[in-house]
Amino acid sequence: MNTRGTETPIRHTAFAGAADRPRRNGPAGAAVVLGVIALSTSILFVGGLIGVVGLALGIAGLVTAGRTGAGRGRAVAGVVTSALAIVVSVLAAVLLVWYADRTQDCYQPDSLQEYRQCVQQHLTGN
Repeated sequence: MNTRGTETPIRHTAFAGAADRPRRNGPAGAAVVLGVIALSTSILFVGGLIGVVGLALGIAGLVTAGRTGAGRGRAVAGVVTSALAIVVSVLAAVLLVWYADRTQDCYQPDSLQEYRQCVQQHLTGN
């Protein structure tokens, strides 16, 4: 009631109680999920591509965290896991190319035993 004896109407706004709700950072959460998926599939080279998307979302999550203060830890985790997935995918690709180059003469053996012997000879240099 105010001083004249009439009641003051209650104003309802869309932001009523917004201070009580936790803030969300969607890009940071998505970056963590994609980073973990990318890291677990990085040996299959698919993880590198997923890692690129996760890295972009992680950076967007860091920008959002700078504005809102929410999700910084998740954004950092997304950036780190996505970057690791990219590095592991690149290393796996390099190792596969190196192995294929070193053993290219062994791809037409008559048996698995001949293939093993040929690979061993090419990798050890004997």
